[in-house]
Amino acid sequence: MTAAAATSFAPTANTAFRAKTRIGFNTRVAFNDAAGPAQGLRDGIALYTAAERLGYQSGWSYQRHFDHYLSSPLPFFAAAGQHARRITFGSAVIPMRYQDPILLAEAAGTTDLLIDGRLELAIATGANAAFDAVFGTVGTDARTEAKRRQARFLAAVRGEVLHTVTGPGEGAPAGTQLRVTPHSPTLAARIRQGSASLASAVQAADLGIGLVCGTVQHDHDEGEAFGAYQARCIAAFRARWHELWGTKPPPVTVAASILPATSSDLLETYAAYDLERRTLGIAASRPKGALAPAAVQPRGSQISPVFHGTPDRVVEAIVSDPGLSAADEIILFLPPGFGLPENLRILTDFAETVAPSLGWSASW
Repeated sequence: MTAAAATSFAPTANTAFRAKTRIGFNTRVAFNDAAGPAQGLRDGIALYTAAERLGYQSGWSYQRHFDHYLSSPLPFFAAAGQHARRITFGSAVIPMRYQDPILLAEAAGTTDLLIDGRLELAIATGANAAFDAVFGTVGTDARTEAKRRQARFLAAVRGEVLHTVTGPGEGAPAGTQLRVTPHSPTLAARIRQGSASLASAVQAADLGIGLVCGTVQHDHDEGEAFGAYQARCIAAFRARWHELWGTKPPPVTVAASILPATSSDLLETYAAYDLERRTLGIAASRPKGALAPAAVQPRGSQISPVFHGTPDRVVEAIVSDPGLSAADEIILFLPPGFGLPENLRILTDFAETVAPSLGWSASW
């Protein structure tokens, strides 16, 4: 999406625009068949440490099973957190359908303690049940099962009693209250719902957790633009939060494909990626050897635009977009097929030429 030209951010340009005091990035921590997974993981750590030096406050990584990306992000976060010492580590997102909620809570608590309380978990309850043949079937639909596991996980992370021992053979003396250990007492405040619809945004508020809006959405009105629906979801989350909890809602994070070009070559590269994404949808930009999605784009869904062009044009596009304007934090969705040098170029150019015009400044 190449927007009309403009200069830098000014509050009067869009009175609904919220200054972005935090910025982050979103990466797949991908690997290709040539270099292999070990190199991909090392490149992922290098990306986090370089982003931290640039002033980025958060870095997010996908979970994807049976592919050329992270299948288990928490061990990666625990390792990367020993190199990058200030940036937060976010999962975007972990689908709950195939998670054991107690094991996930144990791993999350361990990881959070190892990285000094810098874990931000985004979880999702989508209807995808593509891997039942591997993980096993359940007696209900995928979304209902995911919500059940999500509720169990949230109880575990919050330190609630999961079971009181009633007799012998249960691993502890009768009367013992079993809770997840090790327990990170502040982690529950950093759990978010990964949202692709109005219903899931409201669900986040109902659960008392934060909100992350991604790059795919569904259940929008016919003809409704991506950014307009995103803004509607964010407004519904905040309204529901005020109604239920009577406090200020937690910051809302939005992932977006933002590619400011600082050379003619980059203008062409990013325009080509935009065309690929509009043509192939979620199948765009795959590392060599990665699985092709079963569908180019899920039925009834739409994907976010690519904001590309010169820095001035990108700034104007962001300020003019209702969803990005409404967000408290923007995280850059990095093209999955791009390598470490290309991704570092994107992060550097955004931090230096775009982010300051959105109200951001490096705060380390």
